[in-house]
Amino acid sequence: MKTKVWFASALCGMAWLFGSCCGQCGKQPNVAERWSEEKANAWYENKPWMAGADYIPANAINQIEMWSKDTYSPELIDKELTWAENLGFKTLRVYLSSVVYENDAEGMKERMSNFLEICQKHGITPLFCIFDDCWNAESSYGKQPEPKPGVHNSGWVRDPSDIARQDTLTLYPKMEQYVKDLLTTFGQDERVLLWDLWNEPGNSGYGLNTLPALKKVFQWAREANPSQPLTSGVWFYEPSFAPMSSFQLENSDVISYHNYDSLECHQAEVRYLQMLNRPLICTEYMARRQKSVFKDIMPMLKKNKVVAINWGFVSGKTNTIFAWGEPMPDVAEPPVWFHDIFRQDGTPFDQAEVDTIKALTLSE
Repeated sequence: MKTKVWFASALCGMAWLFGSCCGQCGKQPNVAERWSEEKANAWYENKPWMAGADYIPANAINQIEMWSKDTYSPELIDKELTWAENLGFKTLRVYLSSVVYENDAEGMKERMSNFLEICQKHGITPLFCIFDDCWNAESSYGKQPEPKPGVHNSGWVRDPSDIARQDTLTLYPKMEQYVKDLLTTFGQDERVLLWDLWNEPGNSGYGLNTLPALKKVFQWAREANPSQPLTSGVWFYEPSFAPMSSFQLENSDVISYHNYDSLECHQAEVRYLQMLNRPLICTEYMARRQKSVFKDIMPMLKKNKVVAINWGFVSGKTNTIFAWGEPMPDVAEPPVWFHDIFRQDGTPFDQAEVDTIKALTLSE
């Protein structure tokens, strides 16, 4: 999930990152017990190639609305996941909410279990994303705002919020309880594919300020010792950001990443990341106006057995059919959707895209 465009030049010239990473491996011990390459590859070797989407139901504007008791919508989720199953999707990336957890921990875990039941019914093994550095700085429990017309992700919230980050003595114990409770409750659950600990750490201007918290989250997750792998996706390749990206690559059991660029640069990133000799999961791609489209990217990801998770599934309150930073308040629907696949009645934005996806996923 980007608040800025992908830096193609940095992506295509990212070899410096691996020199930085490898140069630090002997200097900075890994957090707790990172999986060995052998264990990570053994986990992956018997799995079929998987495709899926970053998922939130059409009636939720953000993570809080998806998981809150009064707005959790199992019937709608069941209906939308029927479309995912028919598309051949085998996984979904789903964001959680520490705000909901803090106010209703047991209820949220019950709803997560219900969500996993619905996923299992449709042959889908989701991965959960725990923290997020993108979009609105503050959040609150209870009724969420209505979408701003034509504005991409107008109601999505960072987690933790800005104000919470100002008091780490209070925040860190809450974060630790949250991480350990989730990874203890669901850490042996075969219905969960893996744990994405932090989405785009350092985005929204945080830079390296998120790194200390990310290190603690990995430590707490290791202490919980889930059976599923841990990851945090690399997303930004400027040299000043190297300590963050290097830490993510050195401490993830399986390597995840975001790429909203064209085939040439995306393929270049895959080649570099394959040097790390671990399973690869693309947890965000597909922005039509960025030349990141299904017909180009999905075949390449399948050929390389990279899990292919595109941003967006059903057009809804997140407004991600509109592009980053280009509000269109007077337009009901842009001529070319930025993200998403289906309208709320289950019809696709582009039938040819659906045909392409099915040709790749249903041939497994």
